Amino acid sequence: MTVRAGVQAELFRHVSAEKTALYRAVMQTFAAAKRQFRLHLRPDEVLIEGHWQGMPAAPRLEELQAALAQLTEWGNLESQPDTTRVASIADFYRAKFLYRLSQGGEAVESALETFARALSRRAELQTVALEDIAHRLEALQALAEEEAPDAAKVHATLRDLVRVFEGLADNAQAFMAGIARSIELQQADAQAVVAYKRRLIDYLERFIGDLVSRSGGIAQRILAVAPRIEMLLWLAVERESRDAAPGNEEEQREAQVRSLRAWRERWRGLRRWFIAERHDPPQAELLRAKARAAIPLLLAAVAALNERRSGRSDRSADFRVLAGWFASCEDDPQTHRLARAAFALQPARHFALNPALQPGAAELPASTPWAEAPPLRIHPRLREYGEAAPRGPMPRVQARDDARRLLAAQLHEEHAQIEAARQRLATDRPVKLSELGALDPHAFGLFLALLGEALAAQPDPEASVEQASGDGLLRIRLQPLAPGSRAEIHTPAGVFSGRDHLLTISEVDTRA
Repeated sequence: MTVRAGVQAELFRHVSAEKTALYRAVMQTFAAAKRQFRLHLRPDEVLIEGHWQGMPAAPRLEELQAALAQLTEWGNLESQPDTTRVASIADFYRAKFLYRLSQGGEAVESALETFARALSRRAELQTVALEDIAHRLEALQALAEEEAPDAAKVHATLRDLVRVFEGLADNAQAFMAGIARSIELQQADAQAVVAYKRRLIDYLERFIGDLVSRSGGIAQRILAVAPRIEMLLWLAVERESRDAAPGNEEEQREAQVRSLRAWRERWRGLRRWFIAERHDPPQAELLRAKARAAIPLLLAAVAALNERRSGRSDRSADFRVLAGWFASCEDDPQTHRLARAAFALQPARHFALNPALQPGAAELPASTPWAEAPPLRIHPRLREYGEAAPRGPMPRVQARDDARRLLAAQLHEEHAQIEAARQRLATDRPVKLSELGALDPHAFGLFLALLGEALAAQPDPEASVEQASGDGLLRIRLQPLAPGSRAEIHTPAGVFSGRDHLLTISEVDTRA
């Protein structure tokens, strides 16, 4: 059913009307009754159950009845005669009504509640959501390995996975957009700043650690489910199509195609969050970098606060010192010289850009008082940017083909170096760290990244661990050797040494 624009505007009249507090209290009472599955309310029941916040006192019954009638006229409520309490003929002819929320009023209340909830929501980094996504993917992987998966279980698992992932993505997006605005330290005292700094750093470190430890496992499960994901998505589409409204076969096929396209977009979004595509890093990596960048941002804000606290100036003290200087002047000319120096009242005839004067005005010497000279016309650009508009024609458009070719060559060379480092390390056979030999800077950087992800997932120093890389393209297995063993890796930056381990790095087949 389509609601006309005029009717839609009437439904929101009570938000900006004169008695907004009364109307909102009445509508909230009916919304609470709707949640309690109550069909109707009488005026006296609204008066008893209403929460009249923001009002000096509860309204009188006559005032409440007038508000109910006005809301009914606007379309927020529906009314019908109340004949259940008729005890006499006079009661029968007296107008009494039962009220309930209309369809438009229920939609308005839902919209206002969603609006208030969105404004009050705080950006959160949800470590629980990462755990839920891993569990849902594990269940989806088990269903994909079955010969005939249950369509109901597949649909429920995909639906729960999308719901959890959407919540994680929305909160992460809000955090990335508002982390700079959330560090408001201008009005805080020193103790509050230190306490907030510790809480935020602990919060970010906990989330970053959980994100690093779980991203590899999530990417690994996504790659494991990828070969049969089309079949699972089609099962969900077929189950959704059972509830579709009846129509011709062509419309039903188009609805199935749209539904399948929507499920593919959701799966592609989940995949790009944890697995890199081409040269674009995964969104989880960007979120981790943003969370890390928040820590130095906070420290810089604390340093700025300390600088303001230690070097702030007292303007009233400056004016008192200036008043003492004025009092010690010997005569009026000396006082005028002090005023010109203190408040920068020197003439501006030394302006070197020769601005256009008024028609007929001649050049004046620099000693002319400003009150006796005609005004200077200065271009607004000078006030805004600190420089006047350049004279002469606009510069020609520069051809940047050479710069683009140079940039493309640099990107190609960097990609070749990264691939060479990957081929150097991903041998798919176990090798000791002490036998790796010398590593170039690119191979050593890749080695450090893989080693850090493996050590983050290691429960204790004596346990073997197998972990996928953050982009899901490599798998690393790390097995500690004897506690007294020693390994040294020589790099151009120095010697990397530590306990020796048995390292196996292999490539993951992503052709599926």
